[in-house]
Amino acid sequence: MSLFSKKSPAPEPAIKAETPLAETALAVIHDGVIITDHEGTAKFINPAAVTMTGCGSAEEFLNLDYGSVLKLVKLNGSPLEDAENELFRAMQSGQPLDDYRIGLSGNVLTGSTDKIIPISLSLAIDSARNRIITFRNIAKDLAEESEKSDFISTASHEMRTPVATIDGYISLALNPQTATIDERARGYLTSAQNASKHLGHLFQNLLDVTKLDDGRIKPKFVPVELVSLVKQIAETYSTAIKDAHLNLIFGSQKNSSFSEVRRVEQVVYGFVDVDFIRLIIGNLVENAVKYTPAGGSIYINIVGSGDRAIITISDTGIGISADDLQHIFEKFYRADNSDTRTIGGTGLGLYLVKQRTEAMNGSVSAESIPGKGSVFTISLPRLSSEEYEKRMIALNNKGVL
Repeated sequence: MSLFSKKSPAPEPAIKAETPLAETALAVIHDGVIITDHEGTAKFINPAAVTMTGCGSAEEFLNLDYGSVLKLVKLNGSPLEDAENELFRAMQSGQPLDDYRIGLSGNVLTGSTDKIIPISLSLAIDSARNRIITFRNIAKDLAEESEKSDFISTASHEMRTPVATIDGYISLALNPQTATIDERARGYLTSAQNASKHLGHLFQNLLDVTKLDDGRIKPKFVPVELVSLVKQIAETYSTAIKDAHLNLIFGSQKNSSFSEVRRVEQVVYGFVDVDFIRLIIGNLVENAVKYTPAGGSIYINIVGSGDRAIITISDTGIGISADDLQHIFEKFYRADNSDTRTIGGTGLGLYLVKQRTEAMNGSVSAESIPGKGSVFTISLPRLSSEEYEKRMIALNNKGVL
């Protein structure tokens, strides 16, 4: 039996929950709840949703399309088109949605005051194909996140200077032309310098995270030929790969069964931020080097698939467990097991990969088999050759190139 009674053909007072306990719970919670049928027609709205949307009353909302009240807008207040609206697509397809935010936050435009409230949205589908939309005000969460980002940014910036100074003095001590030390002291100082460089790398990662999170840097899109760009970036790591006694194989990849698949090299155009691509490829290659035992291989490939450019970086490393795989793109997350405990890392590299990829309207995913390796897949919007030429001409006319 459905939790809520069926609606009559004509407008009527808001549908009540069939059990007093359910009705009480929905009435007192702070999250907004809207329930519609499979066509998006409103069947129920709780008091919190009425207040947040400013729709007047539950009775006025009943039998209307949910979109007439739950009006999602962009961060600048302009309407969010259906093609950009994940909630709209999920309502149409009947697919669930979890913690959906638009850009850095989600927004609902109230009907009465045009006040914009940042929200997080979720969508569930019940057995009767009803759509259950829940949303909550995340203004306080965003304020706290902003305060944390400000602190991390300021602390990281201030700490970089003394770390650079320490590294500089250690370099002088290790230089035979400026200091004379015995081999034991040289070993101690070399270890100290490695730790200093690792600390500096951590602070740089923290700054990189906060700069995009708080909007201080934005993607600078340019048309590029992705195959040659990614190959050029990968080659800058050839020495590190060689020193780790690994093989770098370009134009090939591991598939889901982790067997090698050769690809016909294509010309693949994209509209991307080159610095973002460098960071993404760099972090994924560095991870592959760290977690792949000597004698293994790293595979890099780029192919065009419809309107997407697909970059894969795979390895024959130690792999990632199924539990860890669910969290690897989270900020500061690091797998904690006997294989990874001795390998340094900040827990920010893959978060930066996800953050930068999504800033370019792309997506990143990973699959792995412990003991056999991992495959990271970056999907970015692809340009046709005609679009690429047009954008290049436009840049030339502006004197950018």
